[in-house]
Amino acid sequence: MNHAAYPALAARTAVVTGAASGMGEATARLLAAGGARVALLARRAERLDALAAAITADGGRALAVTADVTDQSSVDAAVRTVHDTWGPVDLVVNNAGVMLPNPLADGRIDEWTRMIDTNLTGALRIVRAFSADLVAAAAEGRAADLVNVSSIASHVLFPDYAVYGATKAALTQLSAALRTELGPRDVRVAAIEPGLTDTELGGHIDNPVLREQLDGMFEAMPALTAQDIAELIAFTVTRPRHVNLRHLVALPTRQA
Repeated sequence: MNHAAYPALAARTAVVTGAASGMGEATARLLAAGGARVALLARRAERLDALAAAITADGGRALAVTADVTDQSSVDAAVRTVHDTWGPVDLVVNNAGVMLPNPLADGRIDEWTRMIDTNLTGALRIVRAFSADLVAAAAEGRAADLVNVSSIASHVLFPDYAVYGATKAALTQLSAALRTELGPRDVRVAAIEPGLTDTELGGHIDNPVLREQLDGMFEAMPALTAQDIAELIAFTVTRPRHVNLRHLVALPTRQA
């Protein structure tokens, strides 16, 4: 394995949520390629097991932990598994998310609840679970990072994406607020806001008009890849520990 790009990762123990696909999978692969021990958290056990096997086959270290961030008991069990296997962590990537756009007038409470529970409350559960680890790592003089994967929808308005955008705005705001609490304790908090990115995120959309609209955007411009975001995360968490890249917005060049 080539660790040359991010040698600082070799001493890290990371947790990546939403690791079964997309940005989470790419980030987990890249962190592991840099030598980090990576706990893979997601709901799809088969996908996680396959990813852990692939990382191990490449010489990396990965732990597949089936977990649902919307379920507190599931998160608690995942934390125990990570701690029992590897002890405390010093790098957390809050990536689990779901995008379910529809006109607000449709009143899709099921979608609203799922997005809020995953994108916001789920992220909070992970912060609660691992913040003590991060503070302890920083107190020992080591790098400690919390990376929250938000979206440009936090500040760019898209019709029919109101609730999704609200959850991402909340996540970006949460990141800013957490910096006031964790920054003085030497824990870095970063919010990363990708623009149009080629992942499975759009696959959950059940509105055919909005699916077609999203497909049209992908046809109109070269999108970011999951690997692009993984590289950005890896770069962010390998800066000198006094440097916090606190808020990063990444767009395809053709996206305004």
